[in-house]
Amino acid sequence: MPCTLSTYNDLTDLAVDTIIDVRAPSEFAEDHLPGAINLPVLDDAQRAKVGTIYKQDSPFNARKIGAALVAQNTAAHLQGPLAGKGGDWQPLVYCWRGGQRSGAFATILDQVGWRVRLLSGGYRSYRRLVSKMLYDGTLPHQMILVSGGTGTAKTRLLQHLANAGGQILDLEALAGHRGSIFGAMAEGQPKQKMFESRLAAACAQLDPNKVTWVEAESSKIGDRVVPPALWTRMCAAPRVEIFAPLAARADFLCRAYEDLTSDPAQFGIQIDQMRSFHSADRIGHWQDLAKTGEWNTLAADLIRDHYDPRYAKSAARTTTPLRRLELPDLSDDTLQQTAQTLLSGAAPE
Repeated sequence: MPCTLSTYNDLTDLAVDTIIDVRAPSEFAEDHLPGAINLPVLDDAQRAKVGTIYKQDSPFNARKIGAALVAQNTAAHLQGPLAGKGGDWQPLVYCWRGGQRSGAFATILDQVGWRVRLLSGGYRSYRRLVSKMLYDGTLPHQMILVSGGTGTAKTRLLQHLANAGGQILDLEALAGHRGSIFGAMAEGQPKQKMFESRLAAACAQLDPNKVTWVEAESSKIGDRVVPPALWTRMCAAPRVEIFAPLAARADFLCRAYEDLTSDPAQFGIQIDQMRSFHSADRIGHWQDLAKTGEWNTLAADLIRDHYDPRYAKSAARTTTPLRRLELPDLSDDTLQQTAQTLLSGAAPE
């Protein structure tokens, strides 16, 4: 039974039990439909082999060998991940463009007796909807940006806003990066298309009639680029600006970046990447602080001499903030109270 996606919101009305991506693992890793599992009918090596035979030998031989491999892999899936599925199980199956790979797999599942839905146009039809949302025009959401210098606990404040009933879009979590030279996360960043899929799924869940709180970011978060529809909305959004004492900011950074302070050698390597911005003496001093574990001193130095000057230049090019909040510290109690204060007067003008 064919399934056609006309709008992104059609994904919420699929009425299926499992979404199955039968493409090769590398294709799945780059991007896939939200919630999909990967049951490849051809793995990466097999797909390359069949493609080579198709080009260098003949399409017929390629299809014959490919069919045998698809049958073997489908049998393995039936004996493995699908072995426990009952007769009322309903899957949605797709490949790259809704062609032979998903068609062959769906046919076998249909012959078993399952009510299989086949995504018309495959992954490409889904990707077109994501691109339409994030690249055409602008998003309809009302946004307020949370801005402030490095170490002002903006991401943590977003979490408190969510806990207090606010609506947030956590770009750093979606991009898998904390947005600075030291912002890499252990799990790494998703591919650009996967980042955009995460963004589209998150935006689809937002109520356009409610304020959405977003951390003020640059147009790139690590290596991932914020798509234009979202970036345009962010550039036009009002913002609140957070200020806190230098010592409180340094202490917060030490707690927030414990994954880095536990590896002084790696931290020193990352400091070395800042040589184009600072003198050799300053870089050497910071590396010495990392070696000796003087993290609060190092964090304060980085804020004062690297991050704040750059933030000041950036802030000078933006509009006057809707609200400026001077926080005495960055404890959870203070951030919780700040979130409640912001939510009490959140309607943008």
